[in-house]
Amino acid sequence: MFHTLWCLAAQRKGMVIKMKKCLSLVLALAMALTLVSCGNNNTSSSGSNASSSGNSGSSEKVSLNVSVPDADNSYIYAAAQEFKARVEEYSGGSIELTIYPNGSLYGGDGNSGVTMLSSGSLDIMILAASLYASFEPGFNVISVPYMFDDAQQLQDYLNSDTGVELFNRVEEMGITCLGRWTRSFRQVTNSVKPITCPADLEGLTLRTPNNTLYVDFFKACGVNVTPMAFGEVYNALQLNTLDGQENPVDVPATNNFYEVQSYISGTNHMADAWVVGINSAKLQSLSQEQQDALTKAAEECQQWYVDYQASTDADMLKLLTDNGMQYNDLTEEGKAEFVAISQSLYDNFRTIVDDDALFDATLEFCGKA
Repeated sequence: MFHTLWCLAAQRKGMVIKMKKCLSLVLALAMALTLVSCGNNNTSSSGSNASSSGNSGSSEKVSLNVSVPDADNSYIYAAAQEFKARVEEYSGGSIELTIYPNGSLYGGDGNSGVTMLSSGSLDIMILAASLYASFEPGFNVISVPYMFDDAQQLQDYLNSDTGVELFNRVEEMGITCLGRWTRSFRQVTNSVKPITCPADLEGLTLRTPNNTLYVDFFKACGVNVTPMAFGEVYNALQLNTLDGQENPVDVPATNNFYEVQSYISGTNHMADAWVVGINSAKLQSLSQEQQDALTKAAEECQQWYVDYQASTDADMLKLLTDNGMQYNDLTEEGKAEFVAISQSLYDNFRTIVDDDALFDATLEFCGKA
């Protein structure tokens, strides 16, 4: 009922905005005709140009906010800046974007962010797909450990019919997905020892997101799992309340975890992605040219971000090792053991995803069926 009422309200709002635009055009045309009737031959020519200009300049200038969850030195902030530049270029300056880092517009809580975007309190938000799983469990399928072999396979999946259909499920929340961006795979850092196989994790206390899929996998690896708000992680590592954490490599690098961690291991255990979402009513209130500019920029930035991550991950790892952390890859045997643990939990993961058809389609796409 609430959703239906909200949708009706959004539609009425869109109609009001369109009526206002029509009224503005009528008034502008009336003024132009008045000028023409009062002028001489020269002003008549000018009136013709004004009319032509009015037809091509139908997009009113709008300012939109863009929320990202991480700091202004993060990967996703850099991607948001690229997105902003392209949107403003492709819209001919009729759209102005302002980026807000650190989830500042929604208190840093992803669930609140999704709710605010859905209601229209936020215009645009770039948020991890895994955080949408609280609203649409299907997004958990992307984070099934060792589901994806590499970044290329992940990107191909996001662009497949299965991936597009999954991300478009946000439409049920009053959100339109403009873009589907990849995210670097997750690695484990800790202050105790290198991680080469699951046995090395036994007994360690690691922070994970408060997501059942993450918790179940690491518990199966023998970890004392401690879900915790990210803002508390540095202090917990410093006080040895935590032995370690897991995240893409840019997270420990940009948050100075090298000050409180000794090892980073290339586990590449989980994938994730970014949903570039816009409030649907807000999108519909824009001109078609503005909508096209937003969509084009978001789609193009997918490949830009893939390339950016590929080059910058190496820089982030170097930053960590230059500041004293030791890096290691998994052994082939160790990786096989991690994969086996994940596969042993497939029935559990299937329940978490809560969509057998999606789970099976993803397994088939990734060659894991």
